[in-house]
Amino acid sequence: MIRNYHLLRILSEAYEVTALCFYRRSVRSDEASVRLAIEGLGRFAEVRAFQIPQEASRARLLLDHGRSVLSGRPYTRWTYESAEYRVAVEESLAHAPPTLVHLGSLDLAGYLTALPRVPVVVDHHNVESQLLRRRARAEPFAKSLYMRFQSRLMRREESRWTSSASVNLVVSSEDERTLQAIAPGIATLVVPNGVDTTEFTEGREDDDDGGIVFVGGGDWFPNRDAMEFFARRILPRIRETRPDVHVCWVGRSSEELKAAFREQGVHLTGYVDDTRGYVRRAQCFVVPLRVGGGSRLKILNAWSMGRAVVSTSQGCEGLSARQGENILIADSPDSFAESVVRVLEDSELRRRLGTAGRSTAEERYDWRVIGRDLLKAYERLAVP
Repeated sequence: MIRNYHLLRILSEAYEVTALCFYRRSVRSDEASVRLAIEGLGRFAEVRAFQIPQEASRARLLLDHGRSVLSGRPYTRWTYESAEYRVAVEESLAHAPPTLVHLGSLDLAGYLTALPRVPVVVDHHNVESQLLRRRARAEPFAKSLYMRFQSRLMRREESRWTSSASVNLVVSSEDERTLQAIAPGIATLVVPNGVDTTEFTEGREDDDDGGIVFVGGGDWFPNRDAMEFFARRILPRIRETRPDVHVCWVGRSSEELKAAFREQGVHLTGYVDDTRGYVRRAQCFVVPLRVGGGSRLKILNAWSMGRAVVSTSQGCEGLSARQGENILIADSPDSFAESVVRVLEDSELRRRLGTAGRSTAEERYDWRVIGRDLLKAYERLAVP
């Protein structure tokens, strides 16, 4: 969502944009919040928003899974199939024929056949087939089998549709290599995730009294798995040395999830309007991800705020992460716990990692830097 926002903002600097968006009810639970979001994006584009159909009906949810199995198309292909949205696409094309189409996800590939013969850019936040395959490793047996099945379907979808795009945007060179292995010869462009370094600013040294902080919504499996891994296998080792350290998980979470982690000594804030205060006070920002793809906006934000970060290699994949310079990378419970304790107990190490992280954010990942290159690429593609 954050990436989509910034890409929309950047493109609006050079183009008149019509944005047809889906929203999740877990994020926009009522019409007022949807209207508020549309008004906010209205600075950059003419915006229309549509609810994901299956969220209004459990029967539709089950139907989508059934259609996926019977059709041999990935589940998300049916998740975003909406008659209302399709009509909106057709009306928009008739009203203002585009010079270029930006597809915010390959999940919307079902609408590609309705588009005119203009350049099409597909943005890949992750290589989804890889993400599903990685998730399968962490799931129970039956669910793992289904995830592997969906991974194969998605890989077929990626092979089919990426070759029809004028260019495929990927967030890292690692994702670029993975996608090109699936569909050799496709056009790709690395447009990394970024951060607004004027918004995510550094705190004072005496601000870092917030203990250990993780940011991420509990409704996304990789985040939930990461914190379960941290709470069960890493935190007990940390508490052997630092028994009273405060641990805070910032992000959307259910009451059940809050209660479960409270028993393990982790405070879940639930949804907050602004995560910056929590991150800016953190002594150690942790990213214990074991599942995922793309690159981590949470690390970019922490770097931009000058925080010391400890991450798994999976968690910092795709970023300019340099061990011991702007981050500490550890994958085993013992090494991760040891790295966190080092950061908690060594103020000079915290300062050094935070300063290098801030420099990395400014030099490589500021949205202003990314935006210049993106607009040049779109200028070359757009139909005159």
